[in-house]
Amino acid sequence: MSFAKLDDLGRKLEALEHALSILGADEATHMAVGGGEKRAEAMANLAGMYHAQATAPQIADWIEAARPDSEDRRLALAEFKRNYINATCLPTEFVERRTAATMRSEQLWRDLRAKNDWDSFLPALEGVVALVREEAQLRANALKLAPYDALMEQYDPGNRTADLDGVFAGLKSFLKDFVPEALDAQTERLARRPRKSLNGPYPIERQRELGLAAMRAVGFDFTHGSLAVSHHPFCGGVPTDVRMTTRYRTDDFLSSLMGVLHETGHALYEQGLPKPWSHWPLGKARGMGIHESQSLFVEMQLARSPEFWQFALPLVHLHLGADAIAGWDIEDILAEVNFVERGYIRVDADEVTYPLHVILRYELEQDLVNGKLEASQIPEAWNAKMVDYLGLSTLADPKDGPMQDVHWPGGAFGYFPSYTLGAMIAAQQWAALEKSHPRLRSDVGRGDFTAINQWRSDNIWSQGSRYTTPDLITRATGEPLNTDVFRSHLRQRYLG
Repeated sequence: MSFAKLDDLGRKLEALEHALSILGADEATHMAVGGGEKRAEAMANLAGMYHAQATAPQIADWIEAARPDSEDRRLALAEFKRNYINATCLPTEFVERRTAATMRSEQLWRDLRAKNDWDSFLPALEGVVALVREEAQLRANALKLAPYDALMEQYDPGNRTADLDGVFAGLKSFLKDFVPEALDAQTERLARRPRKSLNGPYPIERQRELGLAAMRAVGFDFTHGSLAVSHHPFCGGVPTDVRMTTRYRTDDFLSSLMGVLHETGHALYEQGLPKPWSHWPLGKARGMGIHESQSLFVEMQLARSPEFWQFALPLVHLHLGADAIAGWDIEDILAEVNFVERGYIRVDADEVTYPLHVILRYELEQDLVNGKLEASQIPEAWNAKMVDYLGLSTLADPKDGPMQDVHWPGGAFGYFPSYTLGAMIAAQQWAALEKSHPRLRSDVGRGDFTAINQWRSDNIWSQGSRYTTPDLITRATGEPLNTDVFRSHLRQRYLG
């Protein structure tokens, strides 16, 4: 009877999640400007209803009394319990204080980053860091974890610094040597075959048709999803109604196409989640690291391979016109989509340098949470790591240094590791898939993604949240997270 009550609760929470997700996606794509105030009011009320139902005191009694009669229900009960503890470990008073402080901090950040004004932003960030430390301790006490591990648990259940510190230290050491090697190899290639300029303009409607064709080819189900335009690409909505977006530049079709493919990776995961469990926490995606691995599998492992472009180049000609990239062949495309360059901005970084941007943040935010670093010391600490890892100084330019991301102003500590974990997990999944399916590359060259998606469905999508992130990686690929696989991928792609 108690599990039946949890099952009913799950259905009610799923309905509220559905409404909030669709309202949020609509706000970013189709809502008229004048609808903002009432939309915010509606979403705030729905969010309040959700929180009240998800944290009701009687839920603890239901969890304690439940006697699941199957393995699925046993695992579902464990996820109900985990979600309930995470929802109730922060007092309402604290949530209100944190919400107000982070909203104000984000507003200041938007204004002051444009002015490159670190000094004026610092007091707000100091307030956020103090709240993050308080939250970390509250969560740590409830979850019986170290403070930073308790924050990471919100994004990737099962990840621990005891495991990740060694993984990231090894990857950092490798990349500091590998980046110069990759740049040298690229210089040699470009000396033989110079980088070409794109031959725009590319009409937006034609780019849209190309994106839709690519989505359809890799498996997106248009009876349960759609593509729209927003200021920043995202994948939202719900599994039965996935709302994907992109943005367009008329001088560059590749940026939109690669963005579409990235978001399609997220969408395929959502569409492939187990439908019978959709109203249980067990039926949800297993954390941000796994979610990023699905998007990066499509964007990095698949869509930046020569085999993919054997299939995709004719699509480009079909939808953009034969003269859209006149004189380009697959090598030219690969030189463009796999171009390596040291840079200041994380979101603009290439596949090789991106992990160093993430590791820098992972190291600094641990020190901030644990009290080894104060907010006032961030610019110097950030600069020292940027110089060490990428040979670039940001000391005189905080807007392109520690002010560039919204995560810290918004209090999102523990999120950054998921980005690079996703890249490593994607490489490991590709390697495992190639072993089990030797025809993988020839299938991709023909535009046949059936076996690829079946493997991903069997090993990732259909599993929902049955396992922790580390356990899911091991079950899917046959071994725990292994940075050697990612290193081998980078060597093959950028030195081979």
